[in-house]
This record gives sequence, structure tokens and C-alpha cells, in this order.
Amino acid sequence: MSKQFIAILAAVVVSLGLIFWFGGGHKKNGNTSNSNSSNAQASNHIEGQGKKGVTLTEYGDYECPVCGAYFATVKQVAAQYSQDIFFQFRNLPLTQIHPNAFAGARAAEAAGKQGKYFEMHDILYEQQNSWANVSNPVPAFQSYAQQLGLDLTKFNQDYNSSAVNDTIQADLTAFGKTGQQEATPTFFLDGKYVDNAKLIDSNGPSLAQFSAVINAEIAAKNK
Repeated sequence: MSKQFIAILAAVVVSLGLIFWFGGGHKKNGNTSNSNSSNAQASNHIEGQGKKGVTLTEYGDYECPVCGAYFATVKQVAAQYSQDIFFQFRNLPLTQIHPNAFAGARAAEAAGKQGKYFEMHDILYEQQNSWANVSNPVPAFQSYAQQLGLDLTKFNQDYNSSAVNDTIQADLTAFGKTGQQEATPTFFLDGKYVDNAKLIDSNGPSLAQFSAVINAEIAAKNK
């Protein structure tokens, strides 16, 4: 496994330990909210044609460095299987260790209101080091929105809206129902949890390892 990926994993393990030490729950600060509408639906951001009837779902955190390390490989997977599967991304901001994670989710959801969800998703991961550790990431998000040709006034309104907040909270609720420990990224294939150990090789996230898992599911589903 590459030294860079090992270093990222080590940092995340330490951070997760801090979560358990200080207790659960999503801290409320300028980038988070604990309130949500009971009628809110979880997000439904999907790419691909899904001709084989298989869905790969990632619960991710835009500030998470491990998610960032997986990003390029997951993009390869989505491209290689664009005809065969659906790829779905849902929000799982771990705000105890990533204070800008909820804000990143807001930016992606706001862009989605103008049909540019995955475009913003990609920029947030590609530019993660530029906004993840700043005190106020909003100017960066506004810059990305402009790059994508979004209506900036609407983007700002949606970014701050209760509807966007409620969608993110609904994703958190949906993840809670899976029974899995909060960690990012977490993958499900047709609703079944996939151990990340099956998705990496000695160099980290692996297209070949993802393919083996996906191909097995396609084969099983299309017997």
C-alpha cells in the first residue's frame, strides 16, 4: 500500500478515535444544522444507465481526505461501468472532525438545484486542499459555481436554504438506518455493505478491485 494512502488512513483512524472519545452527534456550528423536516427525502443523485440493474452507492464527506484519495478511482469506475450500473452519491459529513464538510455538502446540493450536482461534486474533491481547512469556504464555493456557469444569486439562496439542509440531514438519517458505523467513504452495492478492504490493493483504491466486486454482483443478478 502506498505511503501516502497509509498516512491518510492513519490520520483518519486517529480522528475517528477522537469522535468516540468526545461523543457522537453532529456538532452545531456555522456549517451544520441539527434541524430537519420529517418529510424531507434523502438525496437521489445518480449517474449511469444501469442496464445491468446494479447500483453502487457511496456515502461520502467532501472534506474527508480518504474520500479524496478514492475520488479518482471511483470516477474511473463510474466511467467504465457507465452503461451497466448506476452510481449514487449521498452525503455523510463527519462534522466532528471535518468542520467544513457540511458546507461542502451544501455547495453540492445547491449546484444540484441547477442541474450541476456531479460537476460540483468533482470540483470539491479536485480542489479539496484549497477549501477544506479555511475558516470560510463559501467564497471558494461561489467561485466554483461561477466556473460551472450557475446563477450565483440562486446558488447562494439554495446554499442557505432549509431544503438543502433537510436533504443532507435526510441522507444522514438514511445512513443511520444501514446500521453501519459512520466512516467515509462507505460503499453499498445494491444495498449491501461493501468492506473497503475489498476495494483496495497494495497501492490504495483499485479499479481492478472495484471491478471484481461489481462484476460478481452483475453476474449474480443476471443469472
